[in-house]
Amino acid sequence: DVQLVESGGGSVQAGGSLKLSCAASGDTHNPYSMAWFRQAPGKEREGVANIDSYGNAVYAASVKGRFTISQDNSKNTLFLKMSSLKPEDTAKYYCAADPGPAKTLATMWLWYEYAYWGQGTQVTVS
Repeated sequence: DVQLVESGGGSVQAGGSLKLSCAASGDTHNPYSMAWFRQAPGKEREGVANIDSYGNAVYAASVKGRFTISQDNSKNTLFLKMSSLKPEDTAKYYCAADPGPAKTLATMWLWYEYAYWGQGTQVTVS
């Protein structure tokens, strides 16, 4: 199993930046596909960025060009750098992991395809 703990959320004005972190512990020796999802009140959980074990990143159209996903394998940490934030980016952000080196385009945005989740960190943009 893998345990995930997010941090770095907070309140920021529109146009500002935040960097989220997700620390992984447990069985981190096997390859995982990692992702960031978010969920706003009354809305479904949506994927915003995915990175495979080879370092290939894919972004949702709503965040492409503004968000950057990265990972530091030596520290077992996943990051999400968010810039040019908009009020519609307000949500609880979750880190997710699933065993295996990569996900297909058909499954990487499906939240139920990920086995492990963090508790989430709130991002509020005003």
